[in-house]
Amino acid sequence: MPKDNIERAIQRGAGTGKDAVQFESVVYEGYGPGGTAFLVEVLTDNRNRAVAEVRRVFSRSGGNLGETGCVGWMFERKGQLSVNAEGQDGEAIALAAIDAGAEDVKVDGDTVEVYAAVEDFQKVREALTAQQFTVEDATLAWVPKTLFQPDTKVTVQNLRMIEALEELDDVQAVHSNLDITDAALAEFEAA
Repeated sequence: MPKDNIERAIQRGAGTGKDAVQFESVVYEGYGPGGTAFLVEVLTDNRNRAVAEVRRVFSRSGGNLGETGCVGWMFERKGQLSVNAEGQDGEAIALAAIDAGAEDVKVDGDTVEVYAAVEDFQKVREALTAQQFTVEDATLAWVPKTLFQPDTKVTVQNLRMIEALEELDDVQAVHSNLDITDAALAEFEAA
């Protein structure tokens, strides 16, 4: 193989040169079955392919891809931390998070979900880590302002749509305002 071909391939893979692959981040918005709001975060080197794949999943699932801003107003960008509370007092973790600047805290069994403003996210994470709490996951997420709880059948359709979207190569994250009941989750897992 000629040396020039090898060098071009290396430059393309490294993201330099004239044939470099440029990735772009895009957020698609739309409605799922029953009117559930969705934000789909995508990182792609081909915007046309990505939008076609996302649109296909929306269409086949009984939803529709919308215009920019159609559901974005229903979500807020926040820092989200999951803290392992196994063997610890969940309320103590919640109080420590609030003292560090968290906006909202949800204690659910052995997990404490902490939500903070983007500008306070790192400060809250560092404060919890300094107090020896185990932060299992820390990410920036689109958190719905209000939740939507359709009937079980529609919830299962939405869960299937979420699963199909997450299987797409370019999709990084799927956010929705879907409130999932235990009955709907059990029915989805049984199918």
